[in-house]
Amino acid sequence: MTKRKSPAARPSLSQRRLLEELTALAAAHEPDLRITGRPRTDTDGLVTIPISVCTGGTSHAPGGLQLKESEDFLLTLPATPMMPPQVRTPHIRFAGTPHILQGDRLCLYLDPAREWDPAAGIAPVINRLWQWLSDAAAGRFDPATALYHPVGGVLHYTPGTPTVVVREPVSHRSAMAWLTQRTTDRLDLTSTPADSNSHRTPILPTDALPLGAGSTLAELLTLIHPATAHVPQPADAPCPALLTALAASALRNPEGTAQYFVLAVRHPATPAASPFLLAGRLPPQAGDTLRRLARRATPSRLGSLPEALAHASIAWCYLSDERAEVTTRRDTLRPVRAFQDCDIHIWGCGGIGSWAAEMVARAGASHLTLCDPGRVTGGLLVRQNYTEHHIGMTKATALASHLRTIRDDIHIDIVIPPPDPALLTAADQADLIIDATVSITAGRFLDLLAQQPHRKAVLAQLATDSLTASLGILTIAAADTHTPLSTIDHAAGRHVLSSPNLEAYQALWAEPAPDDELRPTRGCSTPTFHGSAADLMATTGTLITLLGIQMRHPVSGTHLCAQPHTGTAPAHRFIPYSE
Repeated sequence: MTKRKSPAARPSLSQRRLLEELTALAAAHEPDLRITGRPRTDTDGLVTIPISVCTGGTSHAPGGLQLKESEDFLLTLPATPMMPPQVRTPHIRFAGTPHILQGDRLCLYLDPAREWDPAAGIAPVINRLWQWLSDAAAGRFDPATALYHPVGGVLHYTPGTPTVVVREPVSHRSAMAWLTQRTTDRLDLTSTPADSNSHRTPILPTDALPLGAGSTLAELLTLIHPATAHVPQPADAPCPALLTALAASALRNPEGTAQYFVLAVRHPATPAASPFLLAGRLPPQAGDTLRRLARRATPSRLGSLPEALAHASIAWCYLSDERAEVTTRRDTLRPVRAFQDCDIHIWGCGGIGSWAAEMVARAGASHLTLCDPGRVTGGLLVRQNYTEHHIGMTKATALASHLRTIRDDIHIDIVIPPPDPALLTAADQADLIIDATVSITAGRFLDLLAQQPHRKAVLAQLATDSLTASLGILTIAAADTHTPLSTIDHAAGRHVLSSPNLEAYQALWAEPAPDDELRPTRGCSTPTFHGSAADLMATTGTLITLLGIQMRHPVSGTHLCAQPHTGTAPAHRFIPYSE
């Protein structure tokens, strides 16, 4: 009997539709677009069609991609219409050009989820190809911002590997660093060991890798040093720097452990700028092989790549590059930027204070001082920034614990609430004092601080209405205003109570009506205001944003705000205070 051949793979319905559209498009635009061969369908269901694009008339600028009269490409249609087609070159002549991936693939879609429309057909793909060629030839691509440009334009990541976090500066010189496991999913790279479990990790500088970094040690060494794996070397030839550093590090790490390394890749467009970083991991077996070899000979005299390591696989770790010199904060243009590097007091860590503290911590405040001796109970989790883990702790202690999980570098102090005499110097040391206590005693103490001459701090009181927690009030005394905040508040109240168009805000100066407050636990709790986490987060977020604006341009006065669902108009009003 003869073995029956497997049926040839055939294009899917969506692929046939795209092929038909491509054929019609080529017929309508010949010779600008030509199909130069028959479609091929592989075992993975991918359909590849060779095409040619006339590029002779494309404008060229100095530094742009040099194109021939016509360029050949391979257009690949994925098995699912949910993914965009890919365009590759049958050569690597374009390698090193921004938005060329691993030497031969054109990056037509930076974010396919937002840019690829499965219902649009093949015409937008060809239009993007023409636009890509025009931009590349004209030098309009910026290599400094092209994704992963120094390493072939692609993310190097192996599923299942931990994320390596880098926050310290990394230079273009060879160096020894340490990796410390923070969680099962996170490793921190530091210049000194964090504890006894930190593992030595070499940092190796290298030139740009336009074809990527490979998936085995032999491939990596070939891409860094083309002669290493393919040209025999004398036994006494110096080993490439990467192999030498790997062996030296492995020798000092425990048996049976994986060997990590970091490549500091020079950016081809800005070679003097901070290097692009790749974090790789060799399996424990390869680490043990390196240790055995290093014990037999000094790492610098290992010779060329040993056969036992040639096929060692490299797992690439996702690298979270958080170095200040290569990172732009996502809130850099927002009002909360005013809190960055600030020393801030927050008095009262309840419905407003607990959310305000997290917001300024995320905004980059360097030092927080918290005070609130109240205890966290389960009922507070409805609207305050705490979890089951915090029940039983004082609010200030619980909030400090929570904030430290957000920021490693923040400094937090817990103090006795006002009127503790130790806080009399707070206005001379802090940049901002936020009173979120709704306490008469704390308010009077803040009035005392406001009248101190030459104080440094901006003083602010935050509060909300008792019925919905959807109206907010922010009272501010700028550093050059020595009027008590209670005076500023009373002046704003007189204005609001006499303004019919601000009637909705008059409740902020009125005593709560009988139904405006509630007793959350029968016989065990004082009356409190109504409000949910959604109400408090939203109102506090608005107040903190307004406070950020005021920190940049300090003007004493009172902000009123209302959440959209209240229907209150105006939704915001600032009432300036003049002495």
